[in-house]
Amino acid sequence: MRTNQDYKNAALARLRGNWTPAVIATLIYVVVAVICTGSMQLPTFFNNSTVAFSDMNPGAMLGFGGAGLLLSIFVLGPLEVGFSNANKLVYERRDYDVTRNMADLAMSNYLHKVWGMFLAGLKVALWTCLFFIPGIIMGFAYAMTPYILEEHPEIGAWEASTRSRDMMRGHKFDLFYLYLSFIGWILLAILTCGIGLLWLEPYMQGSVAAFYNDLKAEQGEAAVLE
Repeated sequence: MRTNQDYKNAALARLRGNWTPAVIATLIYVVVAVICTGSMQLPTFFNNSTVAFSDMNPGAMLGFGGAGLLLSIFVLGPLEVGFSNANKLVYERRDYDVTRNMADLAMSNYLHKVWGMFLAGLKVALWTCLFFIPGIIMGFAYAMTPYILEEHPEIGAWEASTRSRDMMRGHKFDLFYLYLSFIGWILLAILTCGIGLLWLEPYMQGSVAAFYNDLKAEQGEAAVLE
C-alpha cells in the first residue's frame, strides 16, 4: 500500500486541468442527496418548527418520511454507486464525462445496485444500533461496496458488501487515516459555506479510488490504469 500523499497526488494529477466536469457531477450528486435525505427529515422539522404545523395530518408527515426513505433507497443508493465509479474512471482512464458516466453506471444493473447498497446500509445501521463506534467501524468495512457492485455484477448483493468487509480487514484504519488527512481541506471548505466541497469531493473520491486499486493489487486482482 502506498502513502496517503501518494494517493492524493495521483488524484490531483488526474484532475489537474479537468476540474469542471467533476465539479458539475458533484453538484448534481449533492443536490439529489440533499433532496433525498432532507425528505426524511421533514417530519422532524414540522414537529420542531415554531410555525403552526400542529394541524398537519400525522399520516401526511409519515408519508413525507417514507417518501424520503424510498428516495434514498431507489435513487441515492444507485447514484452513489454511479458517482463513486464515475470518479474512479477519472482516476483509472482519465474519462472526464463524469455526469454521463455517473448516470449510466447508476442505471446499469439497477436493481442489483439498489439491493446491494440497501443491504450494506442496513448492516451499518444494525451495527450502529449496538453502539455508535462499531457502526463507524463497519461503515469503513463496507466502504468498497459501490466499487464491487459495479466491477462484479455476477456476485450477489449480500456478497458484495461481505467482500468489501473481507478486503478491508486490516485496512479500516488506513482508510480512516486517508479521510483524516483531508481534515484541513474540509474545514476550509466549510468556511466557504460548503461550496469548496464541490472541489474537495472529487479530490477525495480519486484518492479513495487509488486506495481501492492498491487493495485489489495487494489481494491479487489487477488494477486498471491507462
